[in-house]
Amino acid sequence: MRVRDAMSSQVLVVGPEHTLRQAAQMMSTRRIGSAIVIDPDSEGVGIMTERDVLNAIGRGLDPDVEHTSAHLTWDVVYASPDWTLEEAAVAMARGGFRHLVVLQESEVLGIISVRDIMRVWAQQHTASKV
Repeated sequence: MRVRDAMSSQVLVVGPEHTLRQAAQMMSTRRIGSAIVIDPDSEGVGIMTERDVLNAIGRGLDPDVEHTSAHLTWDVVYASPDWTLEEAAVAMARGGFRHLVVLQESEVLGIISVRDIMRVWAQQHTASKV
């Protein structure tokens, strides 16, 4: 199975000037653990995860003042929609993260998470026992 088959194509996009609280509220409402951050003044696509929010709050920073731009990862590892799920899992394990932005020719197609890979694995494992 390929990344394109398991990824979520509905991606939360926030701006670099959203506060941490705003980003966290949007992620919470959608029950997702990450948001894509697109800054028209910079190159590339960043990602903000629930861990980024947690780390900022854990350091005593004010989530109503801090902006996403100061707490995200710009050095993102991107997945191709043609990667196998194993390739995605290896990249996540090697990098120590739980989300991969899926890009094709600089266009964000979606995001794949550890949860997506586990869902597919569980479905396949259950189907093979029937």
